[in-house]
Amino acid sequence: MDKAKETIGLALGSGSSRGWAHIGIIKELAKTGIEPDIICGCSIGSIVGASRAAGNLEALETWVRSLSKRTVTRFFELNLSLNGFVNAERFHAFLDECVCDEAIQIRQLPKTFASVSTDLKSGREVWFTEGPTLDAVRASISLPGLFPPVRHQGSWLVDGGLVNPVPVSICRALGADIVIAVNLNGDILGKHQRKKTTEEPPEDEGLLDSVSRSIRAYSDTLFPNKDPAPSLFDAIAGSINITQDRITRSRMAGDPPDIMLSPRLSHIELLEFHRGKEAIKEGENCVKRMLPEIEYRLKR
Repeated sequence: MDKAKETIGLALGSGSSRGWAHIGIIKELAKTGIEPDIICGCSIGSIVGASRAAGNLEALETWVRSLSKRTVTRFFELNLSLNGFVNAERFHAFLDECVCDEAIQIRQLPKTFASVSTDLKSGREVWFTEGPTLDAVRASISLPGLFPPVRHQGSWLVDGGLVNPVPVSICRALGADIVIAVNLNGDILGKHQRKKTTEEPPEDEGLLDSVSRSIRAYSDTLFPNKDPAPSLFDAIAGSINITQDRITRSRMAGDPPDIMLSPRLSHIELLEFHRGKEAIKEGENCVKRMLPEIEYRLKR
């Protein structure tokens, strides 16, 4: 087979705030002349992937770089239904501005795109290869606890990271000869917790920080002589890390990518979306470190 004509697929994995590294990876690959023909995303990977497929990656990067801890907290709210903490109106406005227009269908995108979600009842993975692009993104990123499940064709769908965190298989199914996979969770298992230097609430403390701090303080009161208990969101983050690490390892063993990119992101926690500049930079550095292997595989 002529290597120059091989179809390249890019599988962008899940990883919450660490997903901004995908932006740096896509940009650095482009600098070397590597443009994927197929982009498949899971969870945060579906946001970045859809934005790139729609030609809006620059707008997304500008928005990500502008984030601060204070602006991120505005996306979270406590509602009476308790089915999710993300402000739906603000999130939908963000998707419309930085990903694509609500009316754009997947098949209308300049590049082939797909996302993956999970059927909450059956546990099966659901692939979105057609239909409204933003519906596919919302279904893929519906992380339990943050977003409410998404209703689709009679089923309730949640985050695709529960079944296929790095969607190599979808790239293959859509015709990719070579798959470049991005695993955001390669170095984070056991590293998500950080020691707290103070229990005083910061001036810009948001809802999630406040709830987490309160639960930790209550636990410490009950068990004063024990090691401090992980916070609510440390526990959630650790559980997600373990689950996705195990699933990723299993899926990769059965369907390995041709090139694996694993940015070093253990210093960025689950909901630290304001650290986008760091994540983007590490995405760029990851490609630079792997460039000899990438060029060897692609015979460039």
